[in-house]
Amino acid sequence: MSGRLDRRVVAAAAIVGADDEGLLVVSGLGAPTWDVAAAGDRDLTFPLWGAMGGAVMIGLGLAVARPDHRVLVVTGDGELLMGLGSLSTVGSVAPINLGVLVLDNERYGETGMQATHTSGSTDLAGVATACGFRATQTTDESELEAAIDLVRAGPGPALVVVKVSTDIPTQVVPPRDGTHLVERFRAALA
Repeated sequence: MSGRLDRRVVAAAAIVGADDEGLLVVSGLGAPTWDVAAAGDRDLTFPLWGAMGGAVMIGLGLAVARPDHRVLVVTGDGELLMGLGSLSTVGSVAPINLGVLVLDNERYGETGMQATHTSGSTDLAGVATACGFRATQTTDESELEAAIDLVRAGPGPALVVVKVSTDIPTQVVPPRDGTHLVERFRAALA
């Protein structure tokens, strides 16, 4: 997939300065979690080690519970497709502090790189727009800064789909202990 962006570069750009801003990050199952961890493990990042399809709903819960914080969900196309109905729920609630960044390689990376529906006719940005999001899609590095600004600071709910390469970077694994992750996230929010 030439012409696609590097997922690690996109993830790092999305969370740069996150600690200074008190950004709450939820990273979706698999590669998005490794991408976020590669940019630096932090207490206010909640990586999903299960619950495929749940990243957006966890982000919604945080956005509603903590309107004083910006919430960013960094997830993949396969994970989002598993919980596609979450976009409708988020659109109905319309949290202004929620952004969703979709790293779309058009593949189910965790199960063997089978094609997802985004490699065909499914347009995640279009679905999100129909559900009430401000949404866009890009494959252009020159548009990345504006796309990141939309999910980091624009009025939400906002969703950006970034088409990324199918290259599989080295896994950077954050802590896996669920109890530890929950406790450190809660303590950092207190």
